Amino acid sequence: MSIPEITEKLLAAKKAKDMTFADLEQILGRDEVWIASVIYRQASASEEEAQKIVEALGLGPEVAIALTDFPVKGSLDPVIPTDPLIYRFYEIMQVYGMPMKAVIHEKFGDGIMSAIDFTLDIEKEEDPKGDRVKVTMCGKFLPYKKW
Repeated sequence: MSIPEITEKLLAAKKAKDMTFADLEQILGRDEVWIASVIYRQASASEEEAQKIVEALGLGPEVAIALTDFPVKGSLDPVIPTDPLIYRFYEIMQVYGMPMKAVIHEKFGDGIMSAIDFTLDIEKEEDPKGDRVKVTMCGKFLPYKKW
């Protein structure tokens, strides 16, 4: 997976400032996952949001302008991902995708979960047997239209 030059610059500045996405969440008042999606160019920031990001990271206005450009969604390579963490989500869909689809259809009818009207939250849950990753996806249900 190639990372855009702007993303490399933002991540380097974030690392140099010893900041986390949660730190940026406190500054912007936006969710840390959404901020990460802006930095990875999967989402666009408003001018005000972009300005806050670059000020927090000590970068110039040319970076802020780039963060307001249209995003490049779906920019992962079209092959099975090899990064172990990203692969696990692919594996989850291979194992649980059809069951999830069946349960969603049973509860809502024929349709899809929006990835546009959507939120994603990642939490750490302490557990004596090993900390747990809690991922919450919340998307608007969109029924298929009949015509």
